[in-house]
Amino acid sequence: MTEWRSDVLGDEFECTDIDLGEDFEGPLVATLVRALPGPLGFFDRLFGRTRELEQCDVLYVHGWSDYFFQKRVARFFTSRGARFFALDLRKYGRSLREGQTFGYIEDLDEYDAEIGAAIDIIRGGSNAGSNGAGTESGRQRKLVLLGHSTGGLVLSLWAHRHRGIANALVLNSPWLELQISGTARRAIAPMINLHARYGSHETALPQLDFGFYAQAQRTNNTSEDAAAVNPAWRPEHAMPVRAGWLKAIITGHERIAAGINVGVPTCMLLSARSEFRLNWNDAMLRADTVLDVEAVAKASLRLGPSITIERIDGALHDVFLSEPAVRAEAYDRLERWLRGWLAAGEVTDHRL
Repeated sequence: MTEWRSDVLGDEFECTDIDLGEDFEGPLVATLVRALPGPLGFFDRLFGRTRELEQCDVLYVHGWSDYFFQKRVARFFTSRGARFFALDLRKYGRSLREGQTFGYIEDLDEYDAEIGAAIDIIRGGSNAGSNGAGTESGRQRKLVLLGHSTGGLVLSLWAHRHRGIANALVLNSPWLELQISGTARRAIAPMINLHARYGSHETALPQLDFGFYAQAQRTNNTSEDAAAVNPAWRPEHAMPVRAGWLKAIITGHERIAAGINVGVPTCMLLSARSEFRLNWNDAMLRADTVLDVEAVAKASLRLGPSITIERIDGALHDVFLSEPAVRAEAYDRLERWLRGWLAAGEVTDHRL
C-alpha cells in the first residue's frame, strides 16, 4: 500500500517517496506528487455526464535545475477528470538529499527506475487514487506522459524503449538538441567525453546564465505558481553543469538525431522564437531564452511518424509560465490536441 502525505504545495497535493537504493553519494529517492480530480457534481451524476479525461492518468517530468510546482498545470488536467502525477527525479527538488550533487546522473536510462516505479504506483488501482478499482482497472486507463525541457528528452527516450505502455506524449519545449548546431554538438562531444571520463563529477563546466529566464517568469507570473517556487530547488541562476551529466544529455541528443520511435501520438508545444542576448531586453518576455526553438522543432521530426508541433507566439521556455494571454493559448492548443487524440481513439504501437 502506497503511503501518501501532504505535499509542500498544500491544497489538494500529496506526495510519496520512491526508494531507488544507493549510488556513490548515498541513498537515492525520487518523489511522486499527485492531485486527484474532485467528484462530479450532482446534476452531472444525475444525467450520466463524464469529463473528457476521466479515464486518463498524466505523468509529468520536470526539466533541468527544476522540480514540479505548477499547480495550474495539474488543475488543467484534474478539472477535466484526469488523475495528475508529477515526478521529482532523483537529486532534484523534493528528492534532493544533503551531500548530493544536484541533478547529477551519467546515463539517462537510469531514470527507468523511478519512471517505472511511478507508473506501477499510478496503475496500482485503489492505491493510486479514488478513481482506481484495482490493478486491472488501472491498466485500462490511458497514460499521458508530459515532459518539460530535459524531462521531455528523458520521456521521449523512455517511450521509445518502452513502447506499448504510454498512450500519448506531450512535450513542453523539450530539450532535443543543444543550443548550438548538431554539427557543433558532434565536434564538442569527444571533449566532453574525455572530461567526463577523467574529471571529477564535482567539477563544474563554464556556463552563462544571467537570470533572464527567471526574470521573465517573475514578470509574467504574479500568481500562485510563481509564489510557490522554492529557490533552493529552482534557483534564479541554473545549477552548475557537470561533464558526466552533459555527456548523458549529449548521448540522448545523439539518439534523437539518429531517429527514434516513441510509438504514440505526440504533441509538442514550443515558442515561436528564441532570444539570446548578453543584456536584458523586453523581447525576452515573449521568447524562449533557453533553447534554440528552430533546432528543437527540426529534431522533433525524428521522434516518430505522428508528431504535432504547436508554435506559440510569445511563449517562454516553459509555455505554461508565459504571460496570461499566451498561457491561455497554450492550454487551448493542448486541449484541442487532446480532444482530437481522444476522438481518434488509441493508436496502437503496430500502427506507428
